[in-house]
Amino acid sequence: MADAVKTTPKATLPKEVFAVEVKNHELLKLAYDSYLASARLASATTKTRGEVRGGGKKPWKQKGTGRARFGSSRNPIWRGGGIVFGPLGNENYKKRISTQAKRQAIRQALTLANEAKKIHVLDVKATGKTADMAKYLEANKLDRKVLMVVNEKTPELLRSTNNLQNVLLVSTKYLSVYHILNADAIVISASSFPILKEWLVKAEA
Repeated sequence: MADAVKTTPKATLPKEVFAVEVKNHELLKLAYDSYLASARLASATTKTRGEVRGGGKKPWKQKGTGRARFGSSRNPIWRGGGIVFGPLGNENYKKRISTQAKRQAIRQALTLANEAKKIHVLDVKATGKTADMAKYLEANKLDRKVLMVVNEKTPELLRSTNNLQNVLLVSTKYLSVYHILNADAIVISASSFPILKEWLVKAEA
């Protein structure tokens, strides 16, 4: 497995990314919810009284029965009638968050992960074999949810990790608070640090 993964000795994590102040978790919660909301599908739909089948005939005549007048059995207050203010399938559940706030939330999430000792700095050179990657993860006790952050998703990396259910491979600039907080271990290549600093720090300067 020596050809598959190379450990980077004494890698220094940039403080601008992995050691920022986290006063509270409010921003993290907002970024986390924003990610989930963006992935939410508006698949639930209901029919209004005009869309429900039937109800064209007046249930009973207007006068003389002693009952309240009704024009259609598809009235929302009737069983089998239309739905008032129900979902129509075109709802937008997205929660907007500024780019600056999103980047700050990612830095905070990486800081918490670093404090929890979840960060593992490794230069991954995959052989393309799933078995090799599985053996490496097992040898390093990375048997739970592993987030692998690399500069480029090479074909060898994709083949090595696609069939591992506990491994999620992401490019450096596609990091999200959701994936960071849900990972039990985060494997980051040392070559990703300059990209992280440029993306999360210099872009805001």
